This record gives sequence, C-alpha cells and structure tokens, in this order.
Amino acid sequence: MKQSPRPFVSVIIPTYNRAERLRATVESFIAQQYPSDRFEIILVDNASTDDTPAEIERLATEFPRIRGLVEQRRGAHWARNAGATVSLGEILYFTDDEMKADIASVTGRVIPRWETEPPVWILEHCRNALLSLNDRGDALIVSDDDPGVFSCHQAILRDVFFRAGGFNPDTNAGEFVGDNETGLNIKVRKLGYRFAYVGEAVTHHIIPASRMTQAYLNSRFADQGYCDSYTAYREVRPGAFRLIRRIAANGLLTAATVSKAMALRAAGNSRWRIDLARLYYFRNRARYDTRLLLHENWREFALRDDWITHDANTTSYPNHRSGTE
Repeated sequence: MKQSPRPFVSVIIPTYNRAERLRATVESFIAQQYPSDRFEIILVDNASTDDTPAEIERLATEFPRIRGLVEQRRGAHWARNAGATVSLGEILYFTDDEMKADIASVTGRVIPRWETEPPVWILEHCRNALLSLNDRGDALIVSDDDPGVFSCHQAILRDVFFRAGGFNPDTNAGEFVGDNETGLNIKVRKLGYRFAYVGEAVTHHIIPASRMTQAYLNSRFADQGYCDSYTAYREVRPGAFRLIRRIAANGLLTAATVSKAMALRAAGNSRWRIDLARLYYFRNRARYDTRLLLHENWREFALRDDWITHDANTTSYPNHRSGTE
C-alpha cells in the first residue's frame, strides 16, 4: 500500500538583531530527518537594525526551502502572524531565532544550552518556564489543558491557528501588553481541541549570560505581571469594583513580598531572588489593572481575539504611558 505523504510543515522563525546566531538555528532545522520536500522555513525580520536582513538573503540563496519576510511592526506576535499568513504548511511550527532543533514539527522538550556556566541559584530556581524551558521527560502527554506549550517549540494545525485568531500581542515598544502564546492556547482550548507533549521531540534553548542575572529575572516577572492581568481580564471581564480590589490586593502583596525577600536573604536562602522579582510582578499587575480600570481603549484592546484578519493588522496599541491611543 502506498503511504500518504507526510504533512507539509511551515517552520516560522521571527528574528530581531540576531544576525550572528540566525544561521546556527536555520542549519539545525535544515539538518532534520523530515523529508526535505515537505517543509519550508519562513524567516520574518522584525525590523532589525543589524545585518539580519542581509543574512536572511544569504540563507535564502543558499537554501531554497527558505523564504524571507519583513514585518515592520515590532513584536514577535506580529512577526509570527505575518509568517503564518504567507505560509503553505498544513502544520505551522513556531520557534525562535535562538533555538537549535533535534526534531522538528512537534511540541516537546525545551532544554537549556547555557552559553556560560549558570549560577547555582539559576539551576535551583529557573530551570523552568522562567527561561521558557519545559522538560517533562520522555513521556507522551495528551491533555485537555496546555502542558506548557511555548511559541519557541510549537506546532499547530493551520486551520485551527487561523480560527483562533493567531497569537495574542506580546510586546509594544519593549513592554508586554498581552499574553502571546498563552492566549493562543486558551483560544485553541475553547475551540474544543486538546494538546500534546512528545518527549522525544527536543529543542535546545540557548541561554545567554544576560538571562542569568537578577535584573533579567526581575524583568521576566514584571512582564508576567502584565501578561497575567491581560489573561485574567479576558477570562472574567471584571467590573470596576473588582478591578479596584485587585489593584489594592496587589499593592499589599508588593509590600509583603519585599519583606519576605529581605528575610530570606538574611537567612542565606537563595529563594530571596524569586521573591524580590515577585515585587515587580505584583507592581505590574496593579499597573495593568489600573489601565483597564481607567481607559476603555485598553479594555477593548484586551478583549480582541482576532490578530490576523480584517482590521486586526491595522489596530494601534493603546499608549502604554498614558493609556490613550
């Protein structure tokens, strides 16, 4: 019996100022065992200011399976959505420009490749979602709930991606304003679909020294604060009274976590680093909820589902300083 051809896969890689590292990522996908006539690689330059555009041209000339695309609107979600729009694949596989793949086209383990020896406290507390890592071993997991699917190692059926409205926003002018793949996965779940984790599908996340610092951890928690407030608002659509209560509660938690961090540090417990970072998390939860409370355009922005079609591509962000357009 003649076997059906494998699904055609579009590997979509948004990139910004990664000229020196992009080739290593691309070559790791070119070297995969998946049939060469059954996948394409779409490199989306997200308005880079270094040599990335020229590097994409060189790669596209060298490897016929590569296509280059420019997305001027800053934000990885814009780049991913733009790549999906021009893709040909039945399955869309999203990854980042700092990944190296062992197996492509499925979701699975994301394990670290440290650029330098990590501090002990990083190994103790950050070998997890804080560095976009996901290692559940070699198991096969099929679940109604998201098992930790990050956009750096995510395959999705094309029609489901577009029905869901694509990735929600992540950043605007360097500041998180949405929940990116978390929001996409929630929308996929609401459409009635399930999730899978395949432990044999492995990609390596390159972790630079700059991500092994307290400053990065603080920033990571701050971003998560904005992200979680956006997600929570979409989930229950709270009114003004509930938003005010949340703002007050997060203000109290900000003060409490500082005290806890100081006590842990005095006791020599490295967990103080996590609690110090939580300060920025609770602060930004309060900030985002304040924007939602005061500005209708932020509420409208948070409730949008479709970030691909119709007027979604021309929608401006609310100004993250003043709350206005």
